Amino acid sequence: MSYETLSRSVVFVVTLVVLLVGHSLGDHVAQTDRQAAHKATRGAAGWRALAGHLLTYHVTITAALLLTCAALRLPLSPAGVGAGVVFSALTHGLLDRRWPVRAVLRATGSPRFADTTSPVCGMYVADQALHQVSLLISALLVAGL
Repeated sequence: MSYETLSRSVVFVVTLVVLLVGHSLGDHVAQTDRQAAHKATRGAAGWRALAGHLLTYHVTITAALLLTCAALRLPLSPAGVGAGVVFSALTHGLLDRRWPVRAVLRATGSPRFADTTSPVCGMYVADQALHQVSLLISALLVAGL
């Protein structure tokens, strides 16, 4: 294995871990109650709530990524970070409108899971799983470019 391949692999693993931790902070700590309640609603108020959430979320994950990689002296390219963050913003914004999550559950034969609230909230669990897949792709972009 070449040094470059090893370096990219380390950047990928660190990036994925940092994005997952940053996701938890951005989605569960930095997001306001108003943003959570209104980000999927129609109209200007919904789009403002979503934009505010996407801003604080991506400031959180980007700061976590840059600080961690600086502390570990890991090489990041501006193109890779930019591509990863843009992909994350686009997919996160789409998923947080909620209808895409419901559509995925319908397409995979689980429409009733979307309405489940006990013992787990189906929409929340599916939303988080889809965000994690998006973050995996974002980490690949960061490490690969």
